[in-house]
Amino acid sequence: MRNNNNLFYVCSLIEYIARKTQNRRDDIVNCLGSDLQRIYDYADVFHCEPMEKVADDFIQRNYIANGNYDNLAECKYTIPDYWDIGEVFARLIEDCYEESNIISGTKEVYQSWLTDKILNFNSDLYYQSREYIALCYKEGEILLA
Repeated sequence: MRNNNNLFYVCSLIEYIARKTQNRRDDIVNCLGSDLQRIYDYADVFHCEPMEKVADDFIQRNYIANGNYDNLAECKYTIPDYWDIGEVFARLIEDCYEESNIISGTKEVYQSWLTDKILNFNSDLYYQSREYIALCYKEGEILLA
């Protein structure tokens, strides 16, 4: 199941909402709850709207308050956009979970130890190969190259 466009959209929306509200990604996943499945199922429809509008709708619908988590403030280098990071997470989920477990896999990945490592944009993890990131996730640690 490679190149799952709906999953890519879900992960990019999670990243966008998290940045906009300054919340941790796992908190956004928890707040979205059952809407994750809805977003996944109708990603092709939501994709027709501007990301800002879709994000605002889900922020209001799920009462997502502003937080104080800002992983971008400490960044010394160019910050990847929310589409780039959405792609990293979508690939990781694709590589580690079957289609039938995609939503539970999404929750597990965002609640895992690896999320903070990927979101440390002062490291090079987020632009490593998808195979390497998936292997680190499965092994439960950052592997030496």
